[in-house]
Amino acid sequence: MPMKGLAGLLNLWGRRVPQRRPRLRLSAADMPIYAIGDVHGCLEQLLALEEKIVADARALPGAKLIVMLGDYIDRGPASAQVIDHLDAPPPAGFERICLAGNHEALMLAYLEERAALSQWLALGAEATLSSYGIDRDRLSRVYTQPRQVDALIRRTIPDAHAAFLRRLPVLVEAPGLAFVHAGFRPDLPLERQSDSQLVSIREAFYTRAHLLERTVVHGHTPISRPRLEGRRLNIDSGAYLGGPLTAVRIWRGEGLFLQSHASAPGVSSHSTRSP
Repeated sequence: MPMKGLAGLLNLWGRRVPQRRPRLRLSAADMPIYAIGDVHGCLEQLLALEEKIVADARALPGAKLIVMLGDYIDRGPASAQVIDHLDAPPPAGFERICLAGNHEALMLAYLEERAALSQWLALGAEATLSSYGIDRDRLSRVYTQPRQVDALIRRTIPDAHAAFLRRLPVLVEAPGLAFVHAGFRPDLPLERQSDSQLVSIREAFYTRAHLLERTVVHGHTPISRPRLEGRRLNIDSGAYLGGPLTAVRIWRGEGLFLQSHASAPGVSSHSTRSP
């Protein structure tokens, strides 16, 4: 996620609290923004969707931005390769911001010895470990102590990947818009809400969504097709479950869905007006 190229577009929101992830604010009001939902190790779908985004953007003026909504890892087949891809430069003519999801937060907590492997495995880490060439069952047979397994896993995952996870912001604001992995409580000031809430919240966000004063684009909860409910737009269409990977292009108050492949008629590449 190249931050230097974003210096002219972004301002850190308020004063950064120690150990709190950055919260960013876009200063450009008329820039096409493409938000991409939960990838979960589905590299082929991500590459296919990026091709569609690049083709769509050719007709649009000026700089463009891709906002990744988090959950790049676990459950799908190519988590390590997805991180490699997102840590490399974005397509020509684009900037890219990668937000943290709850899966990245837990992976980093494990790598920094703040969480147990069992916690990470419960969220689908087996597939992520395999993408790094780690056979956990074999390790468990070779090593008698769990701490030995942990040490080998932590040595195998590249430091560059841990650094990528560590620097992910948790929120991007733009005029009339917010991009976040899971959501937030609209009845509380954002500065009072923790990183953990922004990457993990569900019910407290959904039941209060009628209080939103801007459109919030998020993922976290897979649904059969992207859906705008009031001012809450969920674009997690369950790529790792066999669904498409979804992006929404937001520009001049209009939204356009793009997908890696269409899972149902009428979903891929259709327009919707953003409130």
